[in-house]
Amino acid sequence: MDLHKTDPEFAERFEHFAFEEVVNEENQQLEPCTRYLVILAALIGCGGIEAYKEILSKALENGITPIAAKEIVYQATDYLGYGRMLPFLNAINETLTEKGIQLPLAGQATTTLDDRLEKGIEAQAKIFGEHMKEAWKAGHINRWLAANCFGDYYTRKGLNLAERELITFCFLMAQGGCEAQLIAHAKGNINMGNKKEFLIRVISQCLPYIGYPRSLNAIACVEKAVAE
Repeated sequence: MDLHKTDPEFAERFEHFAFEEVVNEENQQLEPCTRYLVILAALIGCGGIEAYKEILSKALENGITPIAAKEIVYQATDYLGYGRMLPFLNAINETLTEKGIQLPLAGQATTTLDDRLEKGIEAQAKIFGEHMKEAWKAGHINRWLAANCFGDYYTRKGLNLAERELITFCFLMAQGGCEAQLIAHAKGNINMGNKKEFLIRVISQCLPYIGYPRSLNAIACVEKAVAE
């Protein structure tokens, strides 16, 4: 449905805000590829499937590769669950097929079922510090986190560790109710070079898609991460 026809006043104001005011705000700008990376992650995080479909084609035209777009969706499994991730996987498969891109895409895995725990622990330690080398021993959930979340997904090619930690921040920010984890991953981002000012720009560019309450909460979590 064309909102310019059904809701012209809304379309005018939303497009001006999202695509002109926010995009061009001084000191809050991001490179197009980075901007689309975080917006896609935020839309998955908030369950915005229809908006995701609208933005995906623009993202693919502005530097987001099919592999990178797929990797965002795959990684969402551990932060949103299969139930909320699956509609986005179906949507991107439909879009890529319509564009004549053959599926499956080239494999990006760098681990096996035998070494995923070991390499997942290595990824955790790179992001959060050496103490993570023992964290997996705290219980089966911690072991799953190391082997599955980090070993199965963070170790994949297509996105680097800093980008992966950034999209995780966006998943958590956009779904809300994950403030403790958001603070931890804000620290992880800072450790990976995604500093406070950059994260504020990320939040700003995602605000039209996730709203003010979750954006303001995210800013508070970044401030707390820096203070700690």
